[in-house]
Amino acid sequence: MTEREIALKLLDDYESSDKYANLALSAHVTRTLDKAQMSRVTSLFYTTVEHKLTYDYLIGAISLRDGGKIDPHTRNILRLGMGQILHISSIPDFAAVSETVKLGRHKGERAFINGVLRKASVLKEKGELPFPNREKNVARYLSVLYSFPLWTVKHFISLLGEDECEKLLKCYTEERYVDLAVNTQKISRGEYLDILRDNGIEAAPSSRSPISVRINKSIDPRLLPGFDEGLFFVQDEACTLSVLALNPKSGEKIADVCSAPGGKSFTAAILSDNGAQIYSYDLHESKLSLIREGAERLSLSSIRVNRRDANSPDDALLGSLDKVICDVPCSGLGVIGKKSDLKYRSQESLDELPELQYSILSASARYLKAGGEMIYSTCTINPRENEEVVKRFLDENEKFSLLDFELSDIRSEGGIFTFIPHRHGTDGFFIAKLKKDR
Repeated sequence: MTEREIALKLLDDYESSDKYANLALSAHVTRTLDKAQMSRVTSLFYTTVEHKLTYDYLIGAISLRDGGKIDPHTRNILRLGMGQILHISSIPDFAAVSETVKLGRHKGERAFINGVLRKASVLKEKGELPFPNREKNVARYLSVLYSFPLWTVKHFISLLGEDECEKLLKCYTEERYVDLAVNTQKISRGEYLDILRDNGIEAAPSSRSPISVRINKSIDPRLLPGFDEGLFFVQDEACTLSVLALNPKSGEKIADVCSAPGGKSFTAAILSDNGAQIYSYDLHESKLSLIREGAERLSLSSIRVNRRDANSPDDALLGSLDKVICDVPCSGLGVIGKKSDLKYRSQESLDELPELQYSILSASARYLKAGGEMIYSTCTINPRENEEVVKRFLDENEKFSLLDFELSDIRSEGGIFTFIPHRHGTDGFFIAKLKKDR
């Protein structure tokens, strides 16, 4: 199979299943590809997934056919071709068209694909691609331009306004970086930065987190020096800051109730000098190995991993813990830049999340002893999943209150803070710090 044929098969399978894009990619036989080939296949696949709503609109406008009337396999071929023409500059348009046309199964299909892609190439060169009129419907325009569902764009506009919404969408589309949390139990951050620079990798220390380092490009962390030796793990700065706000200390008992893949537990272990007793729980048995393997690679012996439903806390630990990390399942609207297929979830699929989040928060709070503290966090910027869940919890639990925190230039407002990607240079992330007063 050619690289385009492999990418097309990936797209067909991704569209016909409920898998996330990364799982669709890993599920295929790509072992015969060398690194360069795998990189090109990955680029073709992810570019198409990330921009598919844009491509679908343009395909419909150019072909004068309703998208639903185009065969799904044909549509994926067209999407693949549009991706090469509009977003992969290393491929000349003539090659993108001619090679993609070869994917057609019969003469009629190939003729249709050729006509649409050739016209798209011409219109691109003229700067005349048929996008919606911004003045008539700004939400529709932004939805098509940045390939976000219309409901998501309207949601962001309601939160941020039109100009800030576009800055956020642009940030999600263009910003590429990897944040690392340095395992200071093994090496100082400065020493690890020196190792990166000695290997030709440009990185910068975070001004907010004492263990965070940023590489301003996409890179496979497993290929970085020190991965096998456990010198770091991947964690966005905002997530690291949520654990810093909790200030874990040696000798404390801490629960991380939805811990997979383990990053927050790892951070708590490092910040407490591997001296806390950390209970890392997750509902899914299949994910527990990620935590165990990560803790072993990082040599963090303070972490105890067990399967547990966050809605059913361990009776033996109720009222006895110093701190709790409650990072709940969410819509992921804050991490779309790194997981672009999350944006295609329907609005209806998210409606039940606040009830689940409230339930997990209520259950997790039972772990705390009087004077204990907890972090409630999500990787979304949806108030229904954030402020409204916390408000409901406080209204129904008079023993708890919000606790202010400060981290460098980050200052909470009454114990609450939301990171906005284009404003703070991080994932979108919500933090609320609560205390059990009695």
